[in-house]
This record gives sequence, structure tokens and C-alpha cells, in this order.
Amino acid sequence: MSRRWFGTDGVRGAVGEAPMTPEFVMRLGHAFGVELQREGRSGRPAVLIGKDTRISGYMLEAALEAGLAAAGVDSHLVGPLPTPGVAYLTRALRLSAGIVVSASHNPYPDNGIKFFSGNGEKLPDELEARIEAQLEAPLRCRPAGELGRAFRIADAAGRYIEFCKSTFPTELDLRGLKLVVDCAHGAAYHIAPHVFHELGAEVVALFNQPDGFNINEACGATEPQALAAAVLEHQADAGIALDGDADRLIMVDAAGHVVDGDALLYAIVRQRHARAPVAGVAGTLMSNLGLEQALGRLGVDFGRAAVGDRYVLEMMRERGWLFGGESSGHIICLDRHSTGDGLVSALQVLAAMVAEQCALADLLADLRLCPQVLRSVRVPTDFDWRNFAPLQDAAIAAEGALGSRGRLLVRASGTEPLLRLMVEADDAALARELVDALAATLPRA
Repeated sequence: MSRRWFGTDGVRGAVGEAPMTPEFVMRLGHAFGVELQREGRSGRPAVLIGKDTRISGYMLEAALEAGLAAAGVDSHLVGPLPTPGVAYLTRALRLSAGIVVSASHNPYPDNGIKFFSGNGEKLPDELEARIEAQLEAPLRCRPAGELGRAFRIADAAGRYIEFCKSTFPTELDLRGLKLVVDCAHGAAYHIAPHVFHELGAEVVALFNQPDGFNINEACGATEPQALAAAVLEHQADAGIALDGDADRLIMVDAAGHVVDGDALLYAIVRQRHARAPVAGVAGTLMSNLGLEQALGRLGVDFGRAAVGDRYVLEMMRERGWLFGGESSGHIICLDRHSTGDGLVSALQVLAAMVAEQCALADLLADLRLCPQVLRSVRVPTDFDWRNFAPLQDAAIAAEGALGSRGRLLVRASGTEPLLRLMVEADDAALARELVDALAATLPRA
């Protein structure tokens, strides 16, 4: 479905440029409010609004609140809270919907708006299309007596901490483990260290002092090098890296090796499958071939959805599966939460380590991931890469060089003006060579 403003994870862009202007975000809030009113539920619709730690969050939160109020919708504000925390509280408080002001792993000049339904799941394409259509209509303010109000929920962080802890087996604890936790100066800065500490772990907290400008800066799930060094320095059992809104998870083992989302998903499923059969796992076109092969050896089916956690979740729902994820660190455990959650996923990996009394590396001993090289190239916003002959010729040549030794994927980012180039091969040098050749054909923004 063609959408003008919505990408794979809400609406996102550079602050001050369309669509991330206060005027547009107010209209977006109003359009969403109008659609909530059309659902025809009894009583006034109410929406939970959370955000990450970007300086622009104050402005965009206020714009959303104004648009929703004009449509006759109440807002419940929770301040900085992880995206999956907003999903949880929306469901727990029986509210109509949830909204998160966040650009996830992007740098601080960007921001975005993510939406959740009342059951804590991403909006379906059909509703996003209706919201976009509503944006074209004039903004009509409700009469003064029907305007929405704003409330602040003071204990949101504490409620979410307790929820995260509830997903860890009650018969286990984290005593005896030392964990380094990288909060990415993001929405989990005041939450993640408490979750692991209250379950018994010794916690070394990193990048937990946001100032509005340092979110994801040389830290977090997209840049775990500092975490890996800290794990070695503190002789920790594992490191945990979240992104700015804490829906992604990357970990580091005791030897300082970075463990991506594919491997973490395997660690969770392997341990669950040992207790009760797991029917299948949903990945994406980017998921490593080694994950698919390892799950196959366990007798677990594997399916590939389009890139984006919303599409992973759609496949899981269609096939009745409980587990899915992406190599980037979005991991969904539907037996624990309705959406991907970095903290909940980390707890599931740690539970497997504790239950089997082993290190993270031991959980992955029978997993062999294929060398995979990923390159993100910033291109002009109107670049028609599908019909760009130099790229297509290079792709044909690369596929010929790979043969049966690997695979190639070229796709546009759903959140930024980037083209993602991925080559997976049995030889890392070949993969790098082919990605370099593909990247060399592209015009730069």
C-alpha cells in the first residue's frame, strides 16, 4: 500500500522539516483523534503519550496533545518511557490508543511519531491510510465543551518496571550475575538498571544521563563497541545494549563478542523449545541463513517476512507463532508482550542462561551465522533505485558471483532516505567486495 507519510515504523524525519514540524504533528494528532472518534466506542477516547529523551520531544508532545484535544480526545502523559512500555500501559489502562514521540535509533535531530492500538500493537495499514486521508481534510475544532483534556500519570516508570520483572520466571533470579547495561541515553535510562538490579544482578549502568542531545551518540544497540569494552573492563557476565526507545536489543558475551538479534532470538527459542515444542519462528528477508538452518536442525519452521517488526508480527499472527524478530534486535515474544521489547527480550535470554547455568556463548554453541555485510547508503529522497541501471547491472553481476554460495538483498529504508545493501556469503571477503561494488554505483545525497 502506497503511503505518503507513514513508513515501516510510524512517521519520522528531521525536526523542523516536513513532516516533523509542530503544525504537521498537531494535524496528525487531530487526524488520529478523528479516526478514534469514528470507532464509536462509548465515552471519550483517551490516548497515552510517551516519548524518548530528545529535546524536540517537548514540542512534538505538546503539538500532539493540542491536535488530540481539538478532536475531543483526552491525553495521558507519561514523559520519557520506552516504546514497549507505552504499548503495555495502553493495554493495562484500557485506553483507546498509545503514541510514542521517538525516532528510535536515529540521532537527536530526528524525531518521529509511533502509534499503538488499544491492545498494544502497531496500527494496521488500513488505519494508517485513513489517517493520511484525514490529513487532507480541514482541521475542525470541537465545541469548547467537547474538547479533550490532558492528565499526567506519575507512576508510569514503576508500573513498567514491575511488568518487565513479571516476564522473568518467578523461580529464577539474577543473583551472581554482573551485567553492563547501555541505556543509549534514551527512554530506558531510569528504568533498565532498576529492572536487572531488582532481580538480583550486579549492574554497571552506562550512557544513562540524557541531556536531550546525546541519545544514541556512540552508544546503544547500533554502536555497541563501548559496551563490549566495558564488559571486558568490568569482567561482566554479559552486556545489554538498548536503542533510544528501548525496543531493540543487542548483547555482548563475557568475551566481548557482540551478539545480534538473530542469535538472541535463537537463544530464546532454543531454550523454549527444550521445554515445549515451538511451531515456528518469523524472521525477515535480512535474517541470517545460519539462523534458519539452526532452527531447522531443531525441527522448528522458519518464515521470512518483509523487513520491519510490524511485518514480522503480522506473519506471527497469521501462522499462530509466538516468536519472531530481526537481526537489528527487534525481538517479539508474544507469550510475554504484544510488541518487541528490548528489556523483556534481554530477560528471556538471561532466563535461559540461568536455567541452563551457562554463559551466553554456550547458548549459541551450535549456531553458525553466515558472514553478512550490510551497508547503508544515503541517497536522494526521490532516487528510483529499482530503475537505476548501474545498480541493477551490479546486482546481476553480484548474484552471478554468489551463485549458490549466498544471497543478495537491496531495499530502501522505511524510516530514512537510505538504501540498504546486504550480501550474505560463505566468504566474508567476497561479501565485502560485492557490497563495495554495489555501493560504488549509487548517487550520494
